[in-house]
Amino acid sequence: MAIFIFRRLIRMITVLFGISFVVFGFIRALPGNAAVVMLGERGSPEAVAALTEKLGLNKPVFLNLENPSQLLDAQYPRFMGRLLSGDLQVGINSQIPVADELKSRFPATVELTFGAMLFALLIGLPAGIIAALNRNRPLDNTAMAISLVGVSMPVFWLSMVLVYFFAVVLKWLPPSSRLDSDLKIQTVTGLFVLDGLIQGKLESAFNALKHLILPSIALGTIPMAIIARITRSSMLEVLSQDYVRTAKAKGLEYRKIILKHTLRNAMLPISTIIGLQIGTLLGGAVLTETIFSWPGLGSWVYQGITERDYPVIQGGVIFAALIISVVNLLVDLSYAYLDPRVQYG
Repeated sequence: MAIFIFRRLIRMITVLFGISFVVFGFIRALPGNAAVVMLGERGSPEAVAALTEKLGLNKPVFLNLENPSQLLDAQYPRFMGRLLSGDLQVGINSQIPVADELKSRFPATVELTFGAMLFALLIGLPAGIIAALNRNRPLDNTAMAISLVGVSMPVFWLSMVLVYFFAVVLKWLPPSSRLDSDLKIQTVTGLFVLDGLIQGKLESAFNALKHLILPSIALGTIPMAIIARITRSSMLEVLSQDYVRTAKAKGLEYRKIILKHTLRNAMLPISTIIGLQIGTLLGGAVLTETIFSWPGLGSWVYQGITERDYPVIQGGVIFAALIISVVNLLVDLSYAYLDPRVQYG
């Protein structure tokens, strides 16, 4: 187990290094200058040149090949030196340390991810199980048709439809943000619903929950559809195994056969897809957070992209890659619990 974890950590570091290299190169390959974006069209050439020099954008991107004695006097080596020392730099526009922004915005993304995955699991798992137990019957066809629609709908379109019907027409739920402007919650965990309950502010907790519903449904629809289809496929494969037929022949209770012998053995591919979806959502759901004005990682990185804020983009993408890598490692480690036959070497 220790050797397996060590190897995975080495791979994780390699992947993060590669991602940092690619992201750093791509955002600087885009046309335009961050200094021009910051100063606007009225910025004088002198002001643009001064800001470019201040930000170090006038230096070579990867290596200073013109001056071999100062080969590492370039943007990327300086960035990696700061990154390895734990310095994610300061946002160009906000002048707030990127690390502080991550700490303040990550809980919002965690809360949205939890809400989206709760919705996806509550709907997707039962739908997949019911579809498998009623193969090629109306319930199966209906469940798979709904999952196909769910995985096919663009998130931005579904978000706008939900806002229009439930916030504008019916006025049942708020259209954006995490909390009404006249309510306050003292930050403990950063999860507003939980913080409201901890502090005994039930009105604020309920209000935060209402704000969470629409973005959770919008964000959780695609994972829900994927989980339903994977659950159905995995359940059908297990139901055809000999030990399931033997359990039926012995006259075991049907519910026990499904929950103990079938569902648990079908959980390996299901847990894999759940882990992948959680990692992706924790990395920041850009469209959903932007449409619902949700102050999480996704909307923050999107704002950084529009403003050409290099430290924000770099810090956000690398942090998202780190989260996805850690979640995938935890999913791999969970295999031994779900299936004792799995051995790590």
